[in-house]
Amino acid sequence: MMRFQDKSIIVTGAGSGIGRATSRAFAAEGGRVFCADKSVGVHETVAMIAEAGGTAQAIEMDAGDEADVIGTVELAVASFGGLDIAYANAGISGGIAGLFDVTPDDWAEILRVNLIGPFLMIKHAAPHMVDRGGGAIVCTASVAGLRSGAGGPPYSASKAGVISLVQTSAQQLSGSNVRVNAICPGLIETGMTARAYEYAREHGKEDRIGRLNPLRRGGEPDEIAQVALFLASDAASYVNGQAIVVDGGLSSSHPVTRQEFGKTAA
Repeated sequence: MMRFQDKSIIVTGAGSGIGRATSRAFAAEGGRVFCADKSVGVHETVAMIAEAGGTAQAIEMDAGDEADVIGTVELAVASFGGLDIAYANAGISGGIAGLFDVTPDDWAEILRVNLIGPFLMIKHAAPHMVDRGGGAIVCTASVAGLRSGAGGPPYSASKAGVISLVQTSAQQLSGSNVRVNAICPGLIETGMTARAYEYAREHGKEDRIGRLNPLRRGGEPDEIAQVALFLASDAASYVNGQAIVVDGGLSSSHPVTRQEFGKTAA
């Protein structure tokens, strides 16, 4: 499949994890990908794409800084002749401190990256898509934005904000043929969750990873990337203003102690 042949695409947070997997997937299907990240890992992502025969460029930028976002969008437009797709994926966890332990500065930084960042991408990318007759914007939210229990208070609030942002943005872009959607990942093995995965493996508890969802496992970045590609593709031409949950079924229920499949309850 070459769903994105010659499409101009920006992916933020492309230096690792979901952003890297999605950048590589877009490029594998013909996309010209502008990989953006605050981390130097973005250059490794571009090298991987080039080695596989794809087209990509790298830029180190801060997804929550308006000047950096404007520069990234303008450079992508200049390099690839326009802009068709943007994936506002960059984000930070902010740790797991409780409500009474985080500071206003903690809140401000997490909201700046996780919520203002996607807003800035929509604000500055959408007009270029309108010039092309339409386009698609995808944002990374989280199951933490649906209800408590999957992240710290500021992180959860920031991701709930992303869900609202894509809904309001879809409405603000009515008639433009620019679609805006979000993905709500569950537990995915990325740099953000690396410590939890490493701890589980070091202590022989790997089987407990993702145990609260019906699939009984954590997810992989490629599994989120495939949903991002769907939302950015023509196959999702009538999907707009939605938050698509990809969590192994975790959010289909409130987590409880479940009876094991095939075993009789005591």
